[in-house]
Amino acid sequence: MLKNILKGIKAYGGSFALISKLKLWKYFFVPILISLVTAAIIGFLAYGLSDNIGAFIAQIWVWDWGKEVFTTVSSFIGATAIIVIGLLLYKHIVMALSAPFMSPVSEKIEAHLTGIPAHSHTDTSFSEQLWRGIRINVRNLIKEILFTIPIILLGFIPVVGVVSTILLFLMQAYYAGFGNMDYTLERHLKYKESIRFVKKNRGLAIGNGIIFMLFLFIPLVGIILVLPLSVTAATLKTVEVLKKDTLVASK
Repeated sequence: MLKNILKGIKAYGGSFALISKLKLWKYFFVPILISLVTAAIIGFLAYGLSDNIGAFIAQIWVWDWGKEVFTTVSSFIGATAIIVIGLLLYKHIVMALSAPFMSPVSEKIEAHLTGIPAHSHTDTSFSEQLWRGIRINVRNLIKEILFTIPIILLGFIPVVGVVSTILLFLMQAYYAGFGNMDYTLERHLKYKESIRFVKKNRGLAIGNGIIFMLFLFIPLVGIILVLPLSVTAATLKTVEVLKKDTLVASK
């Protein structure tokens, strides 16, 4: 697991140079625009709702003593909830809507790596790629929400809170890497086969997603570069594993 996580992280090393070499930057214009607009909308909603959520939670405390402390804690809980929900929604919305634009990029990178011309694999239409992206990301969003709730609740337990923060970050990383890997997998594997593939190679997904999540903490630049670099890195490792699996199966 740890070895694959490191492989997923190291794949980012040559991503920028490969994008420039293959002249792929022009393909990222629409996904970057989607990323910026989505981030702006979620950021605006988060700014407006965090105080309201905090005030709503504070109403639970009906006593005068400790009211100020509980209100402060409630505001913190509200802000944390908004940030977590915002990150959840952001990455899945962006990855789902960007699928028709990222799949061709992934295909060009795969063609460069394997020497097999683009469009030699399963040929899917714009709408099919969009539906695949939506289906995968809605599935992942639901799963992530179900896991996030208990992890956040664990965070309020002293000491355990540190562990829950790490678990929350790694879980978000896993599903981010999952989405990035599927841009390549959609040409080779069916929906359920892709899920099994990522579960088998979850270390690569986590490694890819760790850098993806860290990019989101870099103002503006991170939002612009996160998709180009993460999709390129994910494609490099996914193609490598698919090629290895094919060689093993042929023996």
